[in-house]
Amino acid sequence: MIKKTSITEKRKRPLDKLAYFGIFLFAFLVFAMVVLFVVYILYNGIPGLTWEFLTTAPNPIEQTIGILPSIINTGYMILLAILFAVPVGVGGAIYLCEYAKNKRLIRIIEFTTETLSGIPSIIFGVFGYVFFCTLLNLKVSLLSGALTLTIIVLPTIVRTTGEALKAVPNSYREAAQGIGATKWYMIHTVLLPSASRGIITSIILAIGRIVGESAALILVSGGSAMYMPRGNFFEQIMGSGATLSVELYRYAYSRGENGIGFSIAVVLLAISVLLNLLVKLINKKLGTQKAES
Repeated sequence: MIKKTSITEKRKRPLDKLAYFGIFLFAFLVFAMVVLFVVYILYNGIPGLTWEFLTTAPNPIEQTIGILPSIINTGYMILLAILFAVPVGVGGAIYLCEYAKNKRLIRIIEFTTETLSGIPSIIFGVFGYVFFCTLLNLKVSLLSGALTLTIIVLPTIVRTTGEALKAVPNSYREAAQGIGATKWYMIHTVLLPSASRGIITSIILAIGRIVGESAALILVSGGSAMYMPRGNFFEQIMGSGATLSVELYRYAYSRGENGIGFSIAVVLLAISVLLNLLVKLINKKLGTQKAES
């Protein structure tokens, strides 16, 4: 008796089984490498994590190591770069998606944005040193570093925000305009709230890039953080200082103190995990609010 096979019935051929096996194998290898990477960093870095290490400044006389100045500098860098990049990036994405009519201009801007995202960080560092530090006379400072990071993260914010705006259904736009809403009123009351999850994701991704950047900042913001911040905020941002990633490079590569480098890497890893958890929490909260409304 011949067994009848439905058209919708799944039949696994030998080649399909081989493909499934390859997919699961590669997925397992990626997962294993990530676990090995994290475990190796934690194993070598956790022993050096002490309260003194996290809350003091380096003291060459007493030969103690502390990373609190670099943590504060990293916070300054995140604050300034996001303050500069978010309005420009989100505004640029709104213009490309909602106002720009010239398709050729749109293609040029999108091509330029994609090109910027692929340029090595050290090129941004050279540009930042020549333009911000020398031409604008901002010198090697946290402000110069923040302005350089603004250029680095702009492509991420523009691209991600643009995709979020494009994902909003056209029916939302048509409904708002149908009741007589102006273009800008429709954008800031309908489009931006609907695309808020994507916009927040772009900001978190930009912060992750800021935290991990080192090559460009060595040139434009300084290569060490030896002293605790003193004075007001504006005095601090006009002075030089190293972030956590730059300090990691300085200890691990320049001075060969790998143990300290691994300890700083644990701090950076913890920041990355917190950023990912923050993205998930915000997206979940926004999804809940949207479902309730």
